[in-house]
Amino acid sequence: MGKAMAWARRSFMGLLMGAALSSMAATPAPAEVEAQAKVLAQANAAVVGVRAVAVEDARSIDFLGREREGSGVVIGADGLVVTIGYLILEADHVDLVLEGDRVVPARVVAYDIDSGFGLVQALTPLRVAPARMGNPASLSSDEPLMIASGGESGDLSLARMVSRRPFSGYWEYHIDSALFTAPPRTDHSGAALFNAKGELLGIGSLVVMDALGPGQPRLPGNMFVPVDLLAKILPELRERGAARSSTRAWLGLNCVELDGAVRVVRITRDSPAEAADLRPGDTIARIDGMPVKSLEAFYKALWRGTPPEREIALEVQRGELRKTVKVQSMDRMKTLRRARGI
Repeated sequence: MGKAMAWARRSFMGLLMGAALSSMAATPAPAEVEAQAKVLAQANAAVVGVRAVAVEDARSIDFLGREREGSGVVIGADGLVVTIGYLILEADHVDLVLEGDRVVPARVVAYDIDSGFGLVQALTPLRVAPARMGNPASLSSDEPLMIASGGESGDLSLARMVSRRPFSGYWEYHIDSALFTAPPRTDHSGAALFNAKGELLGIGSLVVMDALGPGQPRLPGNMFVPVDLLAKILPELRERGAARSSTRAWLGLNCVELDGAVRVVRITRDSPAEAADLRPGDTIARIDGMPVKSLEAFYKALWRGTPPEREIALEVQRGELRKTVKVQSMDRMKTLRRARGI
């Protein structure tokens, strides 16, 4: 743990000094720095690299590539690792990269559309102590945080939470309580967000340009998926490979929210949206008769209906023409390609 300890000691000294200066608190004693550095070094040691290769016919190759690399966090004594789901989406092969460049094969346990988490299981012992889970709901905006990535180029940096709010992704994704931090990290995929106690708070998803939120000054940062979402569904993920809430309608639309309207920017190949001749540039005005003014409203109306495979009516503005398009939605989980063996 020598390299991790050195990183943690330097980072935590900066973290404590910054906190002390901002609050006019006393400079921490060397023994306190050493103790807290050890805590963070142990947390950092639970962060591993994740390498994945998608199956040859995976649709996700179009936008994620076939070979993917990021991070994950060991959360189980049995070698269970949590990462961000898109790294292992439709994966054929997964490896975990530990300190010292030790590579351990792993298998996909779960990919959860609803939360965005992915779980992988090491196939040989990791000999790594699992991270302790924290409570993101108790996180304050002035609390110093640490972001850790794993693998050969793993790194540590300090961060602060700048907002906690709902987040809607263009890929038919929404969570109600995403964590936003600054400054941004480019190696965010599956990275770990820790508090000063070394407790895991979130898993990195993406870089954003509006970390403060809509209508606020521009501030680049990262979005993290809070781990309290994982705690609620972990047994279900281990048992079923996904939460039941991931069984829901999917259209294959990539959309953005622009001036109070939902605009289509991309169509997934071989998707219900493509079959219905929806096109980039279309504006979605209504879904099943309900007005659509935000991504959140659009997604929640889409997912509210049952069953997931059904006919959905979209009122679409295309240039000067407004028309109703009937789309036969699909269960997203049924569309995913899977490895033919472990």
